[in-house]
Amino acid sequence: MNGLSIWHWLIVLIVWALLLVPIVKIINKAGFSGWRSIVSLIPLVNILGLWVFAYSKWPNSEDIK
Repeated sequence: MNGLSIWHWLIVLIVWALLLVPIVKIINKAGFSGWRSIVSLIPLVNILGLWVFAYSKWPNSEDIK
């Protein structure tokens, strides 16, 4: 019984869906493409992506002067 069963993969897909849906909504509200949310699924790259997202200029933000 090596490897993961179909139930394990189903749980992984459900967890990914529960993570991706709010991430896509947040990224879309900021004015970016929802495809950037895929970065959140890659370990260590997600941390770098979060920092880039936090410090980049958002297309939907208004500059406060």
